[in-house]
Amino acid sequence: MESIQAVKQRFGIIGDDQRLNRAIEKAIQVAPTDISVLVTGESGVGKESIPKIIHSLSHRKHGKYIAVNCGAIPEGTIDSELFGHEKGAFTGATQTRSGYFEVADGGTIFLDEVGELPLPTQVRLLRVLENGEFIKVGSSKVQKSDVRIIAATNINMQESIKKERFREDLYYRLSTVEINLPPLRDRKDDIHLLFRKFASDFAMKYKMPTIKLQDDAVSLLQKYRWGGNIRQLRNIAEQISVLEQERIIGPERLKEYLPDIGSNLPAVIADKKKESDFSNEREILYKVLFDMKSDLTDLKKLTLKLMESGNTQKVQDENESLIQKIYGDNEDGEDVDAEELDALSNENLEVLQIPQNSPKSELNREKDKYYFAEEIQEEETLSLQDKELELIKKSLERHSGKRKAAAEELGISERTLYRKIKQYNL
Repeated sequence: MESIQAVKQRFGIIGDDQRLNRAIEKAIQVAPTDISVLVTGESGVGKESIPKIIHSLSHRKHGKYIAVNCGAIPEGTIDSELFGHEKGAFTGATQTRSGYFEVADGGTIFLDEVGELPLPTQVRLLRVLENGEFIKVGSSKVQKSDVRIIAATNINMQESIKKERFREDLYYRLSTVEINLPPLRDRKDDIHLLFRKFASDFAMKYKMPTIKLQDDAVSLLQKYRWGGNIRQLRNIAEQISVLEQERIIGPERLKEYLPDIGSNLPAVIADKKKESDFSNEREILYKVLFDMKSDLTDLKKLTLKLMESGNTQKVQDENESLIQKIYGDNEDGEDVDAEELDALSNENLEVLQIPQNSPKSELNREKDKYYFAEEIQEEETLSLQDKELELIKKSLERHSGKRKAAAEELGISERTLYRKIKQYNL
């Protein structure tokens, strides 16, 4: 078994961080087996090195090693890429094609960004992991493949499982052994080593003196938050090597190459968003309009009852829940009383100029005088209906069609949501 230091030299891995050493040690230990491995870590931490180490130290080292970026292949063609297809299986399939699982038989397949796989492909992949069987697109013949799968992802798999974007059974098949690579900001002692290595490489590549950092600049480099990890550090080293005339860099000059250098203060980040939160401002506006429409409809019902009845106390007793819904509690913590309702009734009657005890025929004639207002209200209703429909669709999508959760998010009852779904033919 090769030592950790020998593997680092062989694959050009720089650093002596304890967590990095542990990750390489686990890769060395699982290499002789056929155990499925899941490599986790942020984007840019060098996850692609672990599958290469495992393959080169395994008994499959003479077989093919194929790296597949699952996030870069369109959803419509990923099944064909992985499992192959028969001639005529779909438009453009002019000949039979072998997929990666057929080509890499006896070797290793590295599935990068495995969390981006569509659900139907996840089912196919699970079958390969369980019994080594797969079927080409457009074929009914079951084929066998002896392939070791190593996967990698930079997303939170537990969150994806909770949101039903990734199959839980597939996750446990892939993560028999999980290897986590630490972010660069947690490897402070390795940051300057990596920068010196990159600066030396670019000096040789561009045939120029090597960039060196002053002590204050090294300290600044180590305190920076490195959102892009090793990939970002490498890019900055290349920029400085190419653009700077002076080959000794101080902290002030280095700051020009570090984006958002002044915004690296600690921040409290919620682990979980509330289910009622909306993803953008437009949806929040639609939610407000949706609530306003509901309140306006309730207010119209109450006002009409007040005008037709004329008995404020009776209307209050019969519509107590509706009044509470519209007005809630006042500033003093007391419910709306009959005097306020009476004032509301008189105010509305005065504005509409409708006698409180007028007969229905006279009331209808008065309403006809304001036909233009009815037309305006109809236009408003139509526009709000479009927004209401969009809100309901988005809420149902977020909760995977679960009406109860969607109704709670929209602030309506499940029965009302069901009626809306039937109304809009969703």
